[in-house]
Amino acid sequence: MSVFYESYGDAKGYETPNLNAKHIARFDKEVWEPSHVQKSMSCLEIGCGTGHFLNYLHHKGVEDIRAIDLDPKLTNIIPEQVRQYFQAIDVFKFLDNAPSDKLYDRIFLFDVLEHFSAEDGHKLLIALRQIMAPHGEIVLKMPNASSPWGLKYQFGDITHITSYTPDSIRQMAVSTGLVCRTCFPHVLGNRTRQKTDKLVQVILNKLIAEPLEIWEGNFFAILHRP
Repeated sequence: MSVFYESYGDAKGYETPNLNAKHIARFDKEVWEPSHVQKSMSCLEIGCGTGHFLNYLHHKGVEDIRAIDLDPKLTNIIPEQVRQYFQAIDVFKFLDNAPSDKLYDRIFLFDVLEHFSAEDGHKLLIALRQIMAPHGEIVLKMPNASSPWGLKYQFGDITHITSYTPDSIRQMAVSTGLVCRTCFPHVLGNRTRQKTDKLVQVILNKLIAEPLEIWEGNFFAILHRP
């Protein structure tokens, strides 16, 4: 484990998150709708942090939820109403001790995969594939190394090890026996700035020799079985 994880909570300023209408609408648009989550599904979040998305799933009525994170300090930060679904544990230890008959319809990793080496990321996805339901999906979010706007996200955290682009996450998926169904941007800012960003992207794609698939600093990817 990196020595920097010992002070990770202090560096990130852990606080119990509040789930409001704006957050719910954002999670609906970014995750619930693109990954076709349903209330009846079994969901696992790896690296849940302060439990914001875990609380969202609980709010949406998903009953079969589980979330893990490496840092035990998060135990008292996770919103109280979903604390029972949280476990502070190393992901590989969790997977080694997972019941063989427990499968998940959706597995979420937001800002997680970049913390692993490419080899360990490969190992992790292989292990997660084993606990996916037949029509299950893995939903990822990570910094976009193909975009100049992604550099501050990738290098703004000293514990980030591996950089990803839409192309490289597709390569990673193939190497683990999975398929990347889609990649799409994590869009930030209000509607006015989103429109401005889109206009700038169109102009840049017309001016440069190698246009980018995704300009935004972070992107989502959804993986499933072939």
